[in-house]
Amino acid sequence: MAVLDNLEPKAVFHFFEELCSIPHGTFDTKRISDYCVRFAKERGLEVLQDEANNVIIRKSGTEGYEGSDPVIIQGHLDMVCDKTEDSDHDFTKDGLDLYTEEGFVKARNTTLGGDDGIAIAMALALLDSKDIPHPPLEALFTTDEETGMGGAMAADLTLLKGTKLINIDSEEEGYLTCGCAGGITCRTSFALDPQPDKGLAVKLRISGLKGGHSGAEIHMQKGNALKLMGQLLHRLNRDAVLRLVSLEGGSKENVIAMDCTATLLVAEGSLEKLEKEAQAMKETWDVEFMGDEPGLKVTVEGAQGQELSAASPERTTQIIDYLYLMPIGAQAYSRGLAGLVETSLNPGVASMKGDILTIHALVRSSVDSKKEALADRLRTLAALCGGDFTADSDYPGWMYKEHSPLREIMVDTYRQMYGEDPKVITIHAGLECGLFLGKRPDLDCVSFGPDIPDVHSVRERLDIASTKRCYDYLKAVLAKCR
Repeated sequence: MAVLDNLEPKAVFHFFEELCSIPHGTFDTKRISDYCVRFAKERGLEVLQDEANNVIIRKSGTEGYEGSDPVIIQGHLDMVCDKTEDSDHDFTKDGLDLYTEEGFVKARNTTLGGDDGIAIAMALALLDSKDIPHPPLEALFTTDEETGMGGAMAADLTLLKGTKLINIDSEEEGYLTCGCAGGITCRTSFALDPQPDKGLAVKLRISGLKGGHSGAEIHMQKGNALKLMGQLLHRLNRDAVLRLVSLEGGSKENVIAMDCTATLLVAEGSLEKLEKEAQAMKETWDVEFMGDEPGLKVTVEGAQGQELSAASPERTTQIIDYLYLMPIGAQAYSRGLAGLVETSLNPGVASMKGDILTIHALVRSSVDSKKEALADRLRTLAALCGGDFTADSDYPGWMYKEHSPLREIMVDTYRQMYGEDPKVITIHAGLECGLFLGKRPDLDCVSFGPDIPDVHSVRERLDIASTKRCYDYLKAVLAKCR
């Protein structure tokens, strides 16, 4: 028996479990896209699949809704792939190991992909239904949203007939999202130009941080392992000659980095001093975080008499300076919506390809000029530190519309069902609606979704009761879209 068989709504959790059995990390969406195509063909539904693996499925309106305008149900097929340090899960081969606990669906030792598998599952349940009243439906499933929104960029929205678009990519029930930040991916690369030498090989590791979503949780001041590593290396570089061998950490540009490892070549006999400095830095961080990062670990391992190829002390200092000085976190707050982060930066990944070190960062802002200005600050800092800067995957924000018939329907439906108004908000995280509106300004978009705490982390979990309420709400909204 499937793990989620006894959960309600049955159809939604049935399809969610099927989706979770298919590997579908970002840039690995062909299999899950093909699954959706097969689903449609088996039911005689019209289906389109493009070269980016985006899928559009159409279903006619039910009795009494045949002449209604179509409603677009939209979500993305890819998920953030992360796992615990001791997990042997292979995201390219293995389905997720699902289980339920205390009212939540979870995945053992990995991210769950509720963002955005639950959107696809709800849409498939609607498309599969025979007794749910609804207008004509156009299900739009995009790919590679989590890194650059490539699917949304490639999607041909002229193929869609509807103008009302319900995006199911929000993670807090009771909120209707009607605006979001835009973003741009920034990369700074450093050629290490390593030279062989002998000395003490030291491996520094920062791990155990909570991580989380770099948009929705950026204001929470969570520890970022890349920035902490820059601070630690800056401290060590004051009193020792450091030569960098490698630096790697983080998992995705839009995830707050949970771990980082630096390998250094230093003078023999300096291990004890480095250990003391690292421990002192760890104690300082524990005080500064005030208990918010209880799992933080800083480890130092050394091996004498090693011969390694390492960057020069001068090049090492340039890289350390860049990590130490680069902006991080919330940079500006909205002047129109109190408490909303307007502009931010998250250094998400440090990666090595041969002798090239690249620091990947995501800049977000709901004000395009401020997004461009912050990216330019990084460009300037990169030049000062001898790095090569590139920026791509630039996507626009989604500005709040004063008049939205879809929002009015969704607010009214929520009020009738629950006796109170939903919270209508804009968010700092990026949503595909911004790209869609850039292509089709006539679209009327609203985003909502069930409670999914700790998305993009191994603690991600999907609230079962919230999922049922949100699906019932979606059905009620569609019933009003005549």
